[in-house]
Amino acid sequence: MSASAVFILDLKGKPLISRNYKGDVSMAEIEHFMALLLQREEEGALAPLLTHGKVHFLWIKHANLYLVAATKKNANASLVYAFLYKVVEVFSEYFKELEEESIRDNFVIVYELLDELMDFGFPQTTDSKILQEYITQEGNKLDTGKSRVPTTVTNAVSWRSEGIKYKKNEVFIDVIESVNLLVSANGSVLLSEVVGTIKLKVFLSGMPELRLGLNDRVLFELTGRGKNKSVELEDVKFHQCVRLSRFDNDRTISFVPPDGDFELMSYRLNTQVKPLIWIESVIEKFSHSRVEIMVKAKGQFKKQSVANGVEIAVPVPSDADSPKFKTSVGSAKYLPEKNVVIWTIKSFPGGKEHLMRAHFGLPSVEKEEDEGRPPISVRFEIPYFTVSGIQVRYMKIIEKSGYQALPWVRYITQSGDYQLRTS
Repeated sequence: MSASAVFILDLKGKPLISRNYKGDVSMAEIEHFMALLLQREEEGALAPLLTHGKVHFLWIKHANLYLVAATKKNANASLVYAFLYKVVEVFSEYFKELEEESIRDNFVIVYELLDELMDFGFPQTTDSKILQEYITQEGNKLDTGKSRVPTTVTNAVSWRSEGIKYKKNEVFIDVIESVNLLVSANGSVLLSEVVGTIKLKVFLSGMPELRLGLNDRVLFELTGRGKNKSVELEDVKFHQCVRLSRFDNDRTISFVPPDGDFELMSYRLNTQVKPLIWIESVIEKFSHSRVEIMVKAKGQFKKQSVANGVEIAVPVPSDADSPKFKTSVGSAKYLPEKNVVIWTIKSFPGGKEHLMRAHFGLPSVEKEEDEGRPPISVRFEIPYFTVSGIQVRYMKIIEKSGYQALPWVRYITQSGDYQLRTS
C-alpha cells in the first residue's frame, strides 16, 4: 500500500493533525491540496485522486473533515481508501462522532491511534476492539516499567485477544435480508434485489475455530447435491477473520471470530422478488377543493409469517389541509412538513388486505403539479423469514479445551429502499 503521510484537514484545508510515516514527502506539500481540489471542482472534474508534481493525494470527506493520504509511489489506491475509511470507523468508535471538534479535543489519542494504525506506511492494527485494550479514552496510561506489546500485535490472529473466558459459551447468528424494490405506476417491477448480511454475537472462551455451512449453490454442485433448496450468492464480502483460500477451494466458511459483535459476511441476490407488501392507490381530486386518497395494502408472503412495524408513507399535495382518516387497521398521521401521510400497522399477517382512506381539503386556487407525484415508500420487518431461502445448515465450534457451545440462529427480512410509484 505504502502511504507516506496521512493528514486530517478542516473544511478550509487547514491541517488539524498530520503523521509523516516515511519522510519522503515534504509536509508542506499538503498546502497545494485545497487549491487543487477547488480548481477541479470549478472545472467539474472532481476526482478522488489529485496530483501535484510527483506527489499523489488520495482523499475522502467525512462530516466537516478531509482525510488525505499522500504518496510518491504507485500505491494500491483501493487499499489506501480502505485504510482511510477504516480510520474513520476507528475514530468514530472512540469519539462517537468524528468531526473537527472531536479531533481538536482528542489530539493525544488521535496521535496514538495513528501510530498504531500504520507503521512505515503500512497498515498495522486496525481493529478498534483490540486498540481499545491498550489505548484508553484517558490517553496513554501504561507504566513505563510495565510497558508491554499487546499480544494481538504479535498474534497470527490480530482481531482476537488470548485468555477470553465465559461461563456459558454461546454464538448468536443473525441472518438479515433487506429487500430493495422499485415498482412502476403500471405495476411492473423495475428493480428487485436482496442485500443480505450475516452478523454474529460471539461469547466463546479461548481461541475457537468456527465453521459455518450455508445452502450455497456452488457448494451443493461441488458435493453433487440438488439445486432445489440452494441459493446462488453474489458479491460476497467477508470479515478479515475468514480464511479466503479455504472458501475458494471448497466453499467452507472457516474462521477464528473476534469477541462480541461483528459482521461476518454480506451478499447480494439479483433476483426477481415478488413484492412482499403490495400497494394500490387511487387519488381523486374534486373541483380543486378536496382530494381523496384510497390505499390498499396486501401482504404477499406466507400466512404463517407476520410483518411488524409496517409504515406506509403516502405523498399528498403540498397545499393540502384539514386531514380526515379512516383505516381498517392501524392508525394514520399527517406530516405536513414532509407532505406525507404515514399509515402505521403494528402487526400485518401474510395474505391479509387492509384499507386506508384519507380526505384532505385543498385551497380553491388551482395549483399545477410541475413534477410527477413522489412514490409511496414502505417500511417493515418480518422475523423468522428470508426472501432468498438462505439457511444456516450448521455451525461447528472447535476449541482445544473441548467445551460444548450453543449456536442460536435468527432470520429477519426487512425493507431496504422499497418504493412503489403512483400514476
